Amino acid sequence: MIEMSPELAVFLMFIMMIGGLLMGQPLAFVLGGVGAIVGYLGWGPGALYMIVTRTFSSLTNQILIAIPLFVLMAVFLDKSGIAENLFTSMMHLFGKINGGVALAVTVLSVIFAAATGVIGASVVSMSLLSVPVMLKYNYDRQLAAGVVTAGGTLGILIPPSIMLILMSDQSGQSVGRLFAGALLPGVVLGGLFFIYVLVISYIKPEKAPPLSAEERSQVGTLQLVRMLLLNLFPPIILILGVLGTIWTGVATPTEASGVGAFIAFLMMIAYGKFTWRRLYESLMQALSTNAMVMGTIIGASIFTGVFLGLGGDEVVTNIIMSLEGLGKWGIFAMMMLIVFLLGFMIDWIGIIYITFPIFLPIASQVGFDQTWFIVILAINLQMSFLTPPVGYALFYLKGSVDPNQITLGQIYKGIVPFIILQFTGLFICIFFPSIVTFLPSLLL
Repeated sequence: MIEMSPELAVFLMFIMMIGGLLMGQPLAFVLGGVGAIVGYLGWGPGALYMIVTRTFSSLTNQILIAIPLFVLMAVFLDKSGIAENLFTSMMHLFGKINGGVALAVTVLSVIFAAATGVIGASVVSMSLLSVPVMLKYNYDRQLAAGVVTAGGTLGILIPPSIMLILMSDQSGQSVGRLFAGALLPGVVLGGLFFIYVLVISYIKPEKAPPLSAEERSQVGTLQLVRMLLLNLFPPIILILGVLGTIWTGVATPTEASGVGAFIAFLMMIAYGKFTWRRLYESLMQALSTNAMVMGTIIGASIFTGVFLGLGGDEVVTNIIMSLEGLGKWGIFAMMMLIVFLLGFMIDWIGIIYITFPIFLPIASQVGFDQTWFIVILAINLQMSFLTPPVGYALFYLKGSVDPNQITLGQIYKGIVPFIILQFTGLFICIFFPSIVTFLPSLLL
């Protein structure tokens, strides 16, 4: 046991955390390990009791039960083949104009985000479906990479987002209110991506040519309408069923997630995609994702417990509140900057656990609406999925495409305009707060 000031504890924890990440260690082990080491140095063997209780608390949290069920719902929906059929329909719907395939990816990403809430499923599905088609029509590789990765990140913002569920748990805000508050900002971002593709493909048509007349002629108008109805109606029913029951108070998020997973499983059967092998693969894929999420939650919970217990929250709070002369918006800008910079180094789960206990009381103290502030943080955190070196969406795409077709350098260059668009969407929601607060205000 070593006597250490809160300032020294904060310095040690962040230096050790950055060192562990630079060594390439998994975030869950880095956060948990740093918390355990510094906790033992600061408290002695008593730190072990805290580690056990924080782990047990994380594993028995009732709200977090919704996360594995929503992940399972996303996997079942992916295995059902709906995404493939719906992409074909959208591709022919926009096929006559420049950038039609990229526009189809953007629209489908919004729909898929509202039906899954998981980035990995969205990015990998869109990559496997659309990248070969875009390359076939000589799309600019950077544009193709940017559309797929940026569209896939909408899954972490548009409900049912597992990030919003975790934010609800850490803030005490209703999951339904956060879902309602994030819906319109997610649509705004999807709209900005859609407009960008339209504009860039109009200015530089060689970057995103339309489908050939021969391929467009293979699907008639009536056939296209039938395809859209057949493949668009079930996901909409699933979305309305899950979100509607939460917003109307008929079901809790945990209950709604269970129903959603069951409906997605029935859809896999109805579309003729069910096999025992596919069911096993779905369960193992969901298990792998949930193990990663829960492992990170446990590690982040241990890190946060030690950080707060040693007075780290007071250190950071005093630093931020020292900017009081800049006013509430200066303090707000500092908090947003910290979250954005952390996104370059740390997983979103770690950022939530580290910042929420500090930032939410400050936000309330200076007069910000809690629901609005949390959703703005969520939009900010969405960018962490696109910013290297730990931008998960970039590596989901890299792992699902032929490296000879799209390089990591092209992926990095392709996301730059979309990060700028996400900043634009963030500022729109800051300057027009009713985009966030309107739907929550309608809820009981």
